[in-house]
Amino acid sequence: MTVTNGMSMRRFGVFVSVAALTFSLAACTGDDTPDLRSGNNQAFIEGDGTVTVIDQADREPAPELSGTTLQGEQLSLSEFDGDVVVLNVWASWCGPCRAEADALNEVADENAGKDVQFVGLNNDTSSVNALAFEENFDVSYPSFFDPNGQLQLLFSGVIPPTAVPSTLIVDSEGNIAARIVGETSYPQLSKLVRDIEAESNPPV
Repeated sequence: MTVTNGMSMRRFGVFVSVAALTFSLAACTGDDTPDLRSGNNQAFIEGDGTVTVIDQADREPAPELSGTTLQGEQLSLSEFDGDVVVLNVWASWCGPCRAEADALNEVADENAGKDVQFVGLNNDTSSVNALAFEENFDVSYPSFFDPNGQLQLLFSGVIPPTAVPSTLIVDSEGNIAARIVGETSYPQLSKLVRDIEAESNPPV
């Protein structure tokens, strides 16, 4: 496992399996039942952008994610089986989300035509502001609409349930390969996606 900010840490451990994702959560705000429906960032924490890369032998499956997009269409991560999936948790009120939007778009664009799919997970309580955000930043990939935070809670034990933004990278086998808690950047995200995509497409 690698932490790119140079800090050493003990092995990240085995990620929570899908069957175990329903056990109780400890919120980073100190409240065991954080209000994810507040409509603002007061119940959320911001990470420092620390990256955790999981060794291939230690990876666990990502939970199955199905729901409705901001445009009202049905979406499931199973549609992208065999692809590397970049899942970004965001909200329109989140300053770091705005700051990282161009980087996400740039990495998504440079991987167009490859076996890489970008998907958002939006925490706004109303789709109006979220749709305005997508239009303003010209976001081309779909986002789950998660106003009650229920989809994000499926990733408990992987990312803090109140961390916005956060980004997960799921490898082509459907396993969680890396996480970023906090704002990402183009160099950081581009390298992660390139390295994880290359695992299933090694150079000849």
